[in-house]
Amino acid sequence: MKEAKTSSLSAVVLAAGESRRMGAKNKLLLPYKSKAVIAHVVEAILASDVRQVHVVVGHEQERVREALQSYSVSFVENPDYEQGMGTSIRAGVRHAEEDVAGYMICLSDLPLITADEYSHLAQAFLAHHQASPHAIAVPRFEGQRGNPVTLSSIYRPAMLSHQGIMGCRGIVKQHPEHVHFVDMSTDHVLRDVDTPEAFSGLP
Repeated sequence: MKEAKTSSLSAVVLAAGESRRMGAKNKLLLPYKSKAVIAHVVEAILASDVRQVHVVVGHEQERVREALQSYSVSFVENPDYEQGMGTSIRAGVRHAEEDVAGYMICLSDLPLITADEYSHLAQAFLAHHQASPHAIAVPRFEGQRGNPVTLSSIYRPAMLSHQGIMGCRGIVKQHPEHVHFVDMSTDHVLRDVDTPEAFSGLP
């Protein structure tokens, strides 16, 4: 049963951005506990109940690919990454499998999320999906929404035509009746490293 579940969810890791708020450095390649930030993210997803992992690359893609060369992931090039996150979501979902229950849209600058936490989110989504084919799962810590958001594949056409720079937020807002909040025991789903201050504050 577990193997059937793991094959029904695809992760789209958004790793194409320019990380401008970090300054001159690419936040995804910053060293954290002996490996790049993005390597922590991908390693945790691969060790979770999500087995199909697609990494969308753009800015400094050669360096990002090199940082992930030892991981079994599929790379997706987004030549339009400068136009915003929505273009990376479209590129990743277009490349990903169609016959899956849903897509977990993962940010690549959340290195504290553990494999168990990704698994918890995946299983929560899949359980909700059994009751509603329109399921959307959003992690939450102490009332604050975090990432990754997981959306049913029924929204695939909408995700492929989405024009907003804020990712899938518009789809979530349009379907509040289908949103299932998954309460988390840590703030890991909130701890992105957009700035030097955020990075220096990592444990």
